[in-house]
Amino acid sequence: MTRLVIDPVTRIGGHLRVETEVADGIVNDAWVSGTMYRGIESILRGRDPRDAWLLAERVCGRCTGVHALASVRAVENALGIAIPRNARLVRNLITGSTYVQDHVSHFYLHELPDWADAISALSADPSATSVFARMLSDWPNSSADHFAAARTKLATLVESGPLANGYWGHPAYRLPPEFNLLLFAHYLEALDWQRQLVRLRTILGGKSPHPQTYLVGGMAMAPEWGGPTLPSQGEHPWRAARHSPTPLSAN
Repeated sequence: MTRLVIDPVTRIGGHLRVETEVADGIVNDAWVSGTMYRGIESILRGRDPRDAWLLAERVCGRCTGVHALASVRAVENALGIAIPRNARLVRNLITGSTYVQDHVSHFYLHELPDWADAISALSADPSATSVFARMLSDWPNSSADHFAAARTKLATLVESGPLANGYWGHPAYRLPPEFNLLLFAHYLEALDWQRQLVRLRTILGGKSPHPQTYLVGGMAMAPEWGGPTLPSQGEHPWRAARHSPTPLSAN
């Protein structure tokens, strides 16, 4: 029986320590522990429950907003508060945008380097990658030129950027070069794509990460595109931000 310890396990919200007992290549037992103490429980002790969500959401910045939502709901449930319909809709939009973004960002931005080899991708043939990509889907960014540009950008990231210190070339990587290039091209697209979801969350939450508009009993919103009806105009100031969503009234 061999005991294997991995400490820390990184690229997560904090750090983990994993201990395993391995015999004949099979894990027979395992122990996982969080080793990054944040002290939120101690910070919250004795504070006004209405302020708890603002601190509780600092538990994590990657899963932004969900801890605030859980905290504010806990206080509302304890006090028997039913929030207005519009507050529920805004909360759902913030949480929904996080849900959609997380599915893409966790796979491509946080976990992809475990499965795809960036160095191998640099040796891929963009034309062959294009043929392979078009066999899988009709995604428009599947031309040979697109993959050639992605390979050039990836080379910069591997040379001196955030991908410079990967375990590239490790025999555990099994994917062919063209598949590696396809995945890393999507990795680069995901970096740009997620800005749309962050923008939605910023409009409704005031900032991202850590939205600032939660409130026990509802949502505190006063965005430039709406807010209360202006007495002088009798309507919402549409011209303040033409491309923003329809204003939400208090009803």
